[in-house]
Amino acid sequence: QVQLVESGGGSVQAGGSLRLSCVASGKIDRSYCMGWFRQDGGKEREGVAVVDSDGATTYADSVKGRFTISKDGAKNTLYLQMNNLEPEDTAMYYCAAAAISCSTVVAGRRWDYGMDYWGKGTLVTISS
Repeated sequence: QVQLVESGGGSVQAGGSLRLSCVASGKIDRSYCMGWFRQDGGKEREGVAVVDSDGATTYADSVKGRFTISKDGAKNTLYLQMNNLEPEDTAMYYCAAAAISCSTVVAGRRWDYGMDYWGKGTLVTISS
């Protein structure tokens, strides 16, 4: 099994920054695709960014140029640096892992359909 624990959420004003972290433990393989997702209330869960085992990244159009996904293999930790935050970024943010490549994940109709393991989420609230 794989365990994912997110942290770093909070409340900030529009234009501010936050850095989310996700610590992975258990039978996590470095070949896994890792990613961040978000869901605001009853809306559909949205893929935010993913990073593959070779470091290749893919971002949702809505966050390109503002968010950066990265990982520290030695610490088994995934990060999401979020800058220039907007009220529309308000959501619960989830870390996820997939035992397939990110290229396969993002080729699907919805990125979340390709993920195998999920954290419990960390809440991000952006005020205008």
